[in-house]
Amino acid sequence: MTNFDDLKLAVEAMSGGKNTVILDDLGMPSIVVPFPKLKYSDVIAGGSQDVLPAFIVDGAEIDVIYQSKYQNIVINNRAYSLPMKDPGVYVTFDAALNACRSKGAGWHLQTNALWAAIALWCKKNGTMPRGNNNYGADVSQPHEKGIVTYKYESGGVQYNGRTATGSGPASWYHNYDLSGIADLNGNVWEWVSGMRLQGGEIQIIPNGNAMKNDSNMGATSTEWKAILQDGSLVDPGTADTLKWDYAGSKITLATALTTQADASRSNTFETTAVAAGVTVPQLLKGLGLHPVDSDHGGDYLYMNNGAGLERLPIRGGRWYFTSYAGVFDLGLGGPRSDSNSSIGFRSAFYGNL
Repeated sequence: MTNFDDLKLAVEAMSGGKNTVILDDLGMPSIVVPFPKLKYSDVIAGGSQDVLPAFIVDGAEIDVIYQSKYQNIVINNRAYSLPMKDPGVYVTFDAALNACRSKGAGWHLQTNALWAAIALWCKKNGTMPRGNNNYGADVSQPHEKGIVTYKYESGGVQYNGRTATGSGPASWYHNYDLSGIADLNGNVWEWVSGMRLQGGEIQIIPNGNAMKNDSNMGATSTEWKAILQDGSLVDPGTADTLKWDYAGSKITLATALTTQADASRSNTFETTAVAAGVTVPQLLKGLGLHPVDSDHGGDYLYMNNGAGLERLPIRGGRWYFTSYAGVFDLGLGGPRSDSNSSIGFRSAFYGNL
């Protein structure tokens, strides 16, 4: 029996079959959590029987996506999901994308669509994960702590920062069990793929197509599509596409912008407003881009709708975001070139094992 077989058997046995190990094309392992296909009705009250967009590629349904259990580290410019590591940071969107794709066919930067499916599952099942959102601990349960891997000094005071991947208690996992997906609340922001804000217009790569190794998510790619009120996808710049405006001190879903500026705007995700006469399509809720009800844990939405500005999504918050961090926390304030000590990512895999 090879070392890989031993590792795979151990991981699957300890997790009750809920985790497994996948090797990349260099034979390096990542620990992943199989996440099965979901319908809107599985996670949204009154949702349709349609499959969530995360699980559709080129019109075909995907039965399972293998999500990195841990925020990734980077070894030789490749992404790996391993426990008790300092998560990889100082990575731009394009560098994160390349670190995932370079692992071989099926590997990709986790999509926003999959992140949203996981977040909606957590909400539906009452397991909104806690995490490192208050300097190594959870703000609501300060006795819950991870193992600190990064400290820094500010104003002569030393602070705890990042914690080791998977080092927190069971409540820091998506299913409140150590077999789940770790650290979705805080620790470091995570780049996700397949969605962006372009001058305030909400744009996506259709369904789960961002998982494809050859999906073009460049700034000028023609694969980006805008969204109409009925959920149909059209070319960016088409009349009456959905946008994020800032009106009445609220981020507001609209079809026209009344306030457009190179400025950070924010509010709790659940209080995102809707302009008069605008209909919210089910698609936006399935992508975690609009609340499904009035309770999303107080997680925050941040955006910058400045004219001509491309803003790429980061999810989950960071180690000092306190109650603002969480699975519905979404940042759309920075460009794809952002890179700092609190932005990381994680890879995922689809295809035959």
